[in-house]
Amino acid sequence: MKRNRLWAAAPLALGLAVGTLSFSPVLSAQSQSAPTGQQDEQKSQIFVGKVIKARDGRFALVTDEQAGKGVYLDDQEKAKGFEGKNVKVTGVLEVAKNLVHVSDIQLA
Repeated sequence: MKRNRLWAAAPLALGLAVGTLSFSPVLSAQSQSAPTGQQDEQKSQIFVGKVIKARDGRFALVTDEQAGKGVYLDDQEKAKGFEGKNVKVTGVLEVAKNLVHVSDIQLA
């Protein structure tokens, strides 16, 4: 009988443990580009996702929330106005820094 109670309490304990974890995405680049140093030759790309404020205070674009993939945005002032919103960002990805040099941000 004690064994049944233990199994009944396990999902509740797991749910509480998972529920208390804070979401902090580890941002990793989702797009492949030319090697560093060739940024001038790179073409603009379109990234779609949600603008968030990362733990370090910088704004980032989460492109895959479940996988924790995304990129940081270089134009923090433009990004600030879209915090928490789904957007389409046009810019050039600097792979080495996982940073998009933003040319435009629009609501998706």
